[in-house]
Amino acid sequence: MPAIARRTRVIEGADAHSLPVAALIAEGRPAILRGIARHLPLVAAGLEGAETAIAALRALDGGRPVTAFVGDPSIHGRWGYDPTCTALNFARESGSLSAYLDRIRATLGDPHAPSIFIGSTDIDHYLPGLRVSDALQFADPQLAAHPPLVSIWIGNRTTTAAHYDMSNNIAVCMVGRRRFTLFPPDQIANLYPGPLDPTPAGQVVTMVDIANPDLDRFPNFAEAMAVGEVADLEPGDALIYPAMWWHQVEALDAFNAMINYWWNDTPAFVDTPMITLLHGLISLRDRPSAEKDAWRALFDYYVFGPADRAGAHLPAEARGALAPLDTMAARRLRAEILRKMNR
Repeated sequence: MPAIARRTRVIEGADAHSLPVAALIAEGRPAILRGIARHLPLVAAGLEGAETAIAALRALDGGRPVTAFVGDPSIHGRWGYDPTCTALNFARESGSLSAYLDRIRATLGDPHAPSIFIGSTDIDHYLPGLRVSDALQFADPQLAAHPPLVSIWIGNRTTTAAHYDMSNNIAVCMVGRRRFTLFPPDQIANLYPGPLDPTPAGQVVTMVDIANPDLDRFPNFAEAMAVGEVADLEPGDALIYPAMWWHQVEALDAFNAMINYWWNDTPAFVDTPMITLLHGLISLRDRPSAEKDAWRALFDYYVFGPADRAGAHLPAEARGALAPLDTMAARRLRAEILRKMNR
């Protein structure tokens, strides 16, 4: 068991049709939705056995090549870096979903099997028909207004190191057991993030091996452990948590499948804040401390405070970019940013 003692809260009797998704996200903490997907056919197939679940997925293969991570048995299923941290410890491949399923099936009883992981695969493109049979039908208005991206994650015993995503998430454990280890967003410094590039799957990951943390090398991880929590999921359970929470995901059985739902409660024209962060590295990071303090105050006023504060005292016709944004206003602002950057 992990050293983190706190367990994620459990909501019993959850039903997708009546689940208060927006309210749960607004609470700002994770929750296990016990048994919310227990009735789905893929869950039932997995409970019969790995080979039954593999056959069920194989029958839905739409024929498009998928991207897979494949790692040597020596990495013990933990995706990450080589000793230099300049390269990854696995290979990215492209191939047939059915062929990867067959490879996993052929090594189900082998404790030294290569690690295979097919992550974040859009079910509509790659497994047509799976949405009809095995996607939960949420009725919450937030998801109606912002339809989630629905993806499947398939593999054998693997560990995805702790990272954050920029979207809210409902992760549904369909086949096999999974363990999430979660940390609040403010723990970033205590999680010792790795390089911005390369990354295993597009997001920065912790350098700490959470199962066996080296507290001599990463002493502040002890503070993260004190506020971290563990969510153990059985087939049919789901985990809901807000955007930006750090989470490690362990697939605990010889074959595992998870379906997740990603969404943001923001308009489509809103850009990714990661662009702002990257530009901040060249525009703010190396300025004198006093200047950075001043810019922090400006960001608090214009960005992190109430959205209407900076323009509230101005006539409506004078607010410009301080007025509420819409698609056209965002397009004009984006063009102005590009003009200033390219001058």
